[in-house]
Amino acid sequence: MKSISLEAKIRNISGKKVKSLRKQGVLPAGVFGHNVKSVSLSVVAKDFNKVYKQAGETGLVELKYGDVSQHTLIADVQIHPLTRELLHIQFHAVNLLEKIKANVPLELVGDSPAVANNIGLLLQTLNEVEVEALPTDLPEKIDVEVNALSEVNQQVLVSQLTAPKGVEILTGAQEVVVKVAPLISEEAKKEAEEAAAKEAAAAAAATTTTPATEGETSKPEAAEKTESSKEDK
Repeated sequence: MKSISLEAKIRNISGKKVKSLRKQGVLPAGVFGHNVKSVSLSVVAKDFNKVYKQAGETGLVELKYGDVSQHTLIADVQIHPLTRELLHIQFHAVNLLEKIKANVPLELVGDSPAVANNIGLLLQTLNEVEVEALPTDLPEKIDVEVNALSEVNQQVLVSQLTAPKGVEILTGAQEVVVKVAPLISEEAKKEAEEAAAKEAAAAAAATTTTPATEGETSKPEAAEKTESSKEDK
């Protein structure tokens, strides 16, 4: 995989002062790694966004600052939870001859007959897996075939994934990646049936005449006795 170049500058300010950088369209950043001295940096936000769209978190980025040119991965991107503004970038310096661990996204490919035939819906329970590989062998993503999922409860496990050459998947082999779930869960179906039964019982009770309790006279009976009493007089 070819690396993408990104220019950076050594940053001498920190703390609250970095807000002034963001106002100028510059992001605070840092680089760390094995046998690499951690350095505080800054990158132009517009330039970083272009690189991030291409490289993601598994693509190599050739980070250039001062007289240094370092192969890195984008290890962490801090984003404001409300404004979604980029706050800070962390780069991980790597040795191209040493294997590293990284998380690789999973992408569903194909068409599930269960979905096409309205038998069930696909529930993806795992969005990425941890892998180990040389930095140059890290894939952008790993495909998950769903063409064979035709019945409820059928699933794809991590052990069924096909990793590219030179890539070892470290995530547990028996973890479920995606499964076919029923359109309505059994629990939801049971709750719906119970609710329907209660409504039916309430409706039946409303249409049934409530009998008079002992010592009480129903209204029709009381009216009849009153009329009889008038005739006797």
